[in-house]
Amino acid sequence: MPAEETLSNLKTRIVTLLPDNVCITGVEFEGPELVIYSEEMQAFVDDGTIVRTLAKDLKKRISVRPSSNILMEQDKAIKAIYEIISEEGGIKNIYFDMDKAEVTLEAEKPGLVIGTHGATLREVAKVIGWRPNVIRAPPIQSTTIKNIRRYLREESEFRKEFLKRVGRQIYSDKIKTKNDEWVRITALGGCREVGRNSFMLSTPKTKVLIDCGVSVGSEETPYLYVPEVLPIKDITAVVITHAHLDHSGLLPLLFMYEYDGPVYTTQPTRDLMSLLLLDYIEVSAREGKRIPYKSSFIRDTIRHIITLKYDNVTDIAPDMKLTFHNAGHILGSSIAHFHVGKGLYNIAFTGDIKYERTFLFDPAFNDFSQLDVLVMESTYGSTNDLQPSRREAEKNLKDEIERTIKKGGKVIIPAFAVGRSQEVMIALERMQLETEVPVYLDGMMWEAAAVHTAYPEYLNKNLKNSIFQGKNPFLSDIFVQVDDAEKRKEVIEEDGSSIILSTSGMLNGGPVIEYLKGLAGDEKNTLIFVGYQAEGTLGRRIQKGWKEMQFSDGGKTRNIKIEMDINTIDGFSGHSDRNQLIEYVKRIRPLPSKVICMHGENDKCMALASGIHKKLNIETVAPMNLETLRFV
Repeated sequence: MPAEETLSNLKTRIVTLLPDNVCITGVEFEGPELVIYSEEMQAFVDDGTIVRTLAKDLKKRISVRPSSNILMEQDKAIKAIYEIISEEGGIKNIYFDMDKAEVTLEAEKPGLVIGTHGATLREVAKVIGWRPNVIRAPPIQSTTIKNIRRYLREESEFRKEFLKRVGRQIYSDKIKTKNDEWVRITALGGCREVGRNSFMLSTPKTKVLIDCGVSVGSEETPYLYVPEVLPIKDITAVVITHAHLDHSGLLPLLFMYEYDGPVYTTQPTRDLMSLLLLDYIEVSAREGKRIPYKSSFIRDTIRHIITLKYDNVTDIAPDMKLTFHNAGHILGSSIAHFHVGKGLYNIAFTGDIKYERTFLFDPAFNDFSQLDVLVMESTYGSTNDLQPSRREAEKNLKDEIERTIKKGGKVIIPAFAVGRSQEVMIALERMQLETEVPVYLDGMMWEAAAVHTAYPEYLNKNLKNSIFQGKNPFLSDIFVQVDDAEKRKEVIEEDGSSIILSTSGMLNGGPVIEYLKGLAGDEKNTLIFVGYQAEGTLGRRIQKGWKEMQFSDGGKTRNIKIEMDINTIDGFSGHSDRNQLIEYVKRIRPLPSKVICMHGENDKCMALASGIHKKLNIETVAPMNLETLRFV
């Protein structure tokens, strides 16, 4: 049945289900949602059962929005809001979401803005037409989030038409030949290696690309040119599990090659990914490396993103539903669960997971309604890949820092801007060092911390409550932001001890290189690794014992001897160790019939697959890139 006919039938059904006193002005597919437009929004607010009844009967995600003709102009609406809401509410920011006909109010005291039993908000909605949404103002303002919101406002007309097109594709019934049912995945990258993660999930109707990453050490790309992928413009949808470059770094490349469809991810992932992608091409250009795409394709990517919340079941194709669950890895990281057909098959891709409560997040989700196959990471899958707890890691880090301070040295901690940095920041803030020293933050860490505070609902309960109560660890006085080369030079040359937390985490570029150049030759100083170092990176070479580095300096090659101490502190990783990975599978409900091990070096994928099979008697496989596995 064509989408237009489906929509017409749904509209007729909606009219019959609505109370006689409620009228609608339109019904439209917009992305995965069925949107109902009405001039009588108050009726839906007063009777919360209306939407629930419609969703249950129609088996669709329902959203009710005010008709465009009742929306007040944005400038006038802002003025009206300030006239209605008391200054005591502390409104810090107001922004409009054209996609949802919604206005969000960031306020220091949300309760005062909402009013008794929501009375103030109802008054706002009545006057301006827009649906008001109140959130607590983040303690650190994010430039990235601000720029994305502004850009999406500018692209509101495109977004409107784009969402309509996607909605019609999702809810159109395609002709299916008899007995033509199958599900398969093709490994396009990230199998028996760390980097360039990418899989194609295919059915007769649908092709969904899960992740599209780059290999950080070698800059290898996924196999996007194979028949299972081409033509790229015919891919149904793209799903990104989290923002790290080995999962998202080449996403804009798809839009270079005529992809024009939706990208599904969480809102924090969208924001962090934008930050990392822009930094990736800027660093590549600065270091004379090949730039895979222009910044215009990052912007094109952003306007094609449809954000989903955890645990919301969402139609993304005529025969496929997607649900994101917490992965515990970084902010907004997701396990992507796909329900194929009408109960035909269920498959989950973990992305990167942490099955342990950390300073930032709750453990990875593993209580699925249905599950046949699990595709899981194997970064620390070998028998000797065992990590200490966060508490032990914190103690070990403190001991190493205090040892260096007693010598009068400086500590360099290279860390990923997103995830690892915030974990280490909280650990440093919690420490009671014998001698208090400044902690210098260089790179994107401060901006990444700002994004974290904008989404407290994605953090664990303790940290979320701490931020709400005004005890934000990211705002500690010990942290000093470094934002230019002159300040960086001062940090390197100043007398006394300090801690330098800087990107990149694998020493493959970024400001940490300048600190290495200036401090590696002094034996009083210490370099501490707190995260995984991939093959091919400078970090891995130094970790293996290299005592000399080569750098380009003013067009000349310069050799620098490494006299500083080198240490690795395990336990801060956003990845689970072998025991946690096996325990994760053991505790999954329901237990999958097959586990596919990927995202790990060759021996680690094989070792984890073998360990899971022996301990849990589950069929396992560690495929190679370009292998296709059929499940139905």
